[in-house]
Amino acid sequence: MTNETTHPWYKMLTAEEEQVILFKGTEAPYTGKLYKNEVEGTYICRRCNAPLYASADKFDSQCGWPGFDDEIKGAVVRVPDADGRRTEILCANCGAHLGHVFEGEGLTAKNTRHCVNSISMDFVKACDSLPVRFEIALFASGCFWGTEHYMKRANGVVATDVGYTGGTTANPTYKQVCTGLTGHAETVRVLFDPSMTSYETLARLFFETHDPTQVDRQGPDVGTQYRSAIFYQNDFQKEVAEKLIALLEAKGYDVETEVTKAGIYWPAELYHQDYYDKTGGNPYCHFFTKRF
Repeated sequence: MTNETTHPWYKMLTAEEEQVILFKGTEAPYTGKLYKNEVEGTYICRRCNAPLYASADKFDSQCGWPGFDDEIKGAVVRVPDADGRRTEILCANCGAHLGHVFEGEGLTAKNTRHCVNSISMDFVKACDSLPVRFEIALFASGCFWGTEHYMKRANGVVATDVGYTGGTTANPTYKQVCTGLTGHAETVRVLFDPSMTSYETLARLFFETHDPTQVDRQGPDVGTQYRSAIFYQNDFQKEVAEKLIALLEAKGYDVETEVTKAGIYWPAELYHQDYYDKTGGNPYCHFFTKRF
């Protein structure tokens, strides 16, 4: 297996599933288990269980792959292919490759066709409960050791790890990030159960465990890699971040927190993971301060 992370971040994939979901391959037409499925229910991401499509929006496009003329709101991200000829569709929650979307074919009243690889999805019948879907939040607030210390102890958090995002260098090392030349920020990736906590609750904790008014630093740590930043996964997370910043600014805080769409996240070296739990130390530049 070559999954970037295993459980509990994402479900394990077979080699065939990886080829499509991770490496953007395409299954053979007319072979997918869900191509002819006509049962009422919900199509979910094979990798992360996020709901993607409702059965009411599925239609027989006669192309060899499941076709949908609409997606569940906010479930799918559209990205132009490198050659500019087609538009790829990805799971908005985990970035899994689904297929491509086409418009203007006149096949349904909505004039849209999501051509989805069956292997990229699982199906849940309407009479069954949807599986638990964990969500991801990405927060940067100085040294990632301290940020993780608070986040992993929050109610509803399933797992955390630390890494780098927001820059341009692929698979950066800690030494490279420390130069400030990669553009990355030290970031904590938080996996949480939305039935137990909310993104807003975690975002409030983020703002109350560091000083969001500092620019490119947090306490004694100075550099762009220590900037305050929220890397949002979707429009909802962006809206929450902007709402909380507005609340803080109304209270007189000069908030410098960057709100940026999440890009590729690169896990940090093993010795950085769960640092304070392993060393028995405590954060030196992260302290809880009630702000809301």
